[in-house]
Amino acid sequence: MAYGRGGGMGGAGMQNLMKQAQKMQEEMQAAEQLLEEWEIVGTAGGEAVVVYMNAKKKIDGIEIDKEVIDPEDSEMLEDLVLAAILDGYKKADEVYKEKMAKFGAMGGGLGGGLGGLL
Repeated sequence: MAYGRGGGMGGAGMQNLMKQAQKMQEEMQAAEQLLEEWEIVGTAGGEAVVVYMNAKKKIDGIEIDKEVIDPEDSEMLEDLVLAAILDGYKKADEVYKEKMAKFGAMGGGLGGGLGGLL
């Protein structure tokens, strides 16, 4: 099949497709930046443990209420910290899916969002 003038994937059609791909890439980069800046707060034990992270699951900080620090029961504190992290991860997953849904089934990468074009 010949590509070029008069048929196939030539000229304006290919340029339009490339412009759409570039626009989608720019939108995806903006969404990725938003996910990095989005603050997620995971909690456990009635906010006895609070974990701060972004929507890409990068943990920025942890706060622990002194009342739950018991040297004789470190396992309970470990469980609370893990529960707060998992709560944050769940919330981050929801934000990620919402913000990246338009870029493909999993929202992961331009290849999925453009049928493997890039």
